[in-house]
Amino acid sequence: MDVSRTRARARAAAAAALVCGAVLAAGCTAPAVPAGPATARTARAAAPMAAEDLQSRYQKVIREVLPSVVQIRARDDLGSGVVYDGKGHIVTNAHVVGPEKTFQVTTANSEEPLTASLVYSYPEQDLAVIRLDRLPAGLKPAVLGDSEKVEVGQIVLAMGSPLGLSSSVTQGIVSATGRTVSEGDAGGGTGATIANMVQTSAAINPGNSGGALVDLDGRVIGIPTLAAADPSLGNSAAPGIGFAIPASMVKTVAEQIVKEGKVVDSGRAALDITARTVVDDRYRPAGAAVVSVRGGGAADRAGLRPGDIITALGDRAVTTVTSLAEALAADRPGQRTTVTFQRDGARRTAQVTLGEQ
Repeated sequence: MDVSRTRARARAAAAAALVCGAVLAAGCTAPAVPAGPATARTARAAAPMAAEDLQSRYQKVIREVLPSVVQIRARDDLGSGVVYDGKGHIVTNAHVVGPEKTFQVTTANSEEPLTASLVYSYPEQDLAVIRLDRLPAGLKPAVLGDSEKVEVGQIVLAMGSPLGLSSSVTQGIVSATGRTVSEGDAGGGTGATIANMVQTSAAINPGNSGGALVDLDGRVIGIPTLAAADPSLGNSAAPGIGFAIPASMVKTVAEQIVKEGKVVDSGRAALDITARTVVDDRYRPAGAAVVSVRGGGAADRAGLRPGDIITALGDRAVTTVTSLAEALAADRPGQRTTVTFQRDGARRTAQVTLGEQ
């Protein structure tokens, strides 16, 4: 999906307008019976009980998970993070840490900031790990869920520090799974194309980046990262359309960073080229022109060379560099596929074994 995005990061000096609301709904299905006075009274009594049960479940999850969500300050920027383990490692977004190496971290249980240092940033997946210089009492690692079990319609809670308001919680549902989303590189963005993101209606505002998207079992199923931008609203955040990096990818990347100090196995396919978007005579995007080819890389072995214009990868059309990145995001290193390209005005195809980013 090649659309404009706005990252959920906040400036420290941002002012916030607060709007608070809650909607609790409950329903049931039962055999039809005459709707006499007693039945009506029973139905009226059952609905508040169901609402109270749901509210209690929300509150239980918040009590369990919120202590695992922190606020991160990087110079003038604010974001969120999730406690990864009992050794002080915190996972967040790469665009939250930016180029910084040291940070101020505030936990849910204390207003006094702690210092932390960067372990490693992996902009290609917009993830990073920092580590607290000192372990505070009561530090509680989050429980990461299984992304394969996430279903559309699940109720979720987004926890973080929107607009610098620490320990905030919003509510929504999983709107879709398996989204491939491209992040812009303007204003400190990483330019990453991220596959299998979880789409949610829970509000993701500036400052929520790096926080937690949590199911009602108290498991973190994703890291809120992006909110859709609506061009008709001046590219401000589109209400109810946010995206979170799935917990499975968070585990894969964070585990490598903690163990190896870097990402050694990205699992991300590559053609081993640099490319730029080209347009046709009507100024419409028409493909990704190869600018350079890494010697011995996937494209080099397939016979591609600078000047070739890639128009498809497998069965996915390529009209821009972003759509090429999205096509690659759906594949795996070592996978064999067909690349379609133009050379000297002629259409050609080649078999390519994909490399790794």
